[in-house]
Amino acid sequence: MYLIGLTGGIASGKSTVASALAEYGAVVVDADRLAREVVEPGTPVLAAIATEFGTALVAPDGALDRQALGAIVFGDPAALARLNAIVHPAVRSLTNERIRAAGLANPSAVVVYDVPLLVEAAVEHWFDLVVVTQATPETRMQRMVDLRRMSQEDAAQRIRNQADDAERLAIADVVIDTDGTLEDTLRQVDELWERVRSAGSSAGTESVGGRI
Repeated sequence: MYLIGLTGGIASGKSTVASALAEYGAVVVDADRLAREVVEPGTPVLAAIATEFGTALVAPDGALDRQALGAIVFGDPAALARLNAIVHPAVRSLTNERIRAAGLANPSAVVVYDVPLLVEAAVEHWFDLVVVTQATPETRMQRMVDLRRMSQEDAAQRIRNQADDAERLAIADVVIDTDGTLEDTLRQVDELWERVRSAGSSAGTESVGGRI
């Protein structure tokens, strides 16, 4: 199995890269999706959140009121840390389970762990390759305003709440620049896939360094 850690700041094109790799046949394990899964109605994590932050966060249908929870933790580092202490261990456990399952199903699988907070959460995985999607703060803010209907202020705050570009780039083996056109981004993904295939065929799980 060849394990890729894929990370990048908000609106940096990470989902586009993950989707392109999935089209090539990679198994994508999406940390955000797992984070939603662990707080589904009836889960122990949702119960723990309700105990910590109030039962009003659980809607009548049993689902988590994400907007209300966001209002509590957004801009409050202490509250966010308490939430992460509840959610992150469950996400790590489910991540390990999904990665193991992918490897058992296909020992030659290329698995992409799509994790926005790879730097912030100190993810404990040995990656064959760490890929970082990169775009300027101005580009990312414009995407959030245009595509997510955020205000400029909210978009800027989301960027400030994440690790800065230097921290992500410091752990990168490959950087995909998404400031250009979609075609340019996909060309870089094509090149990345060729490198992964070459590494897998010539050296099993040998680590590949460098940038695209």
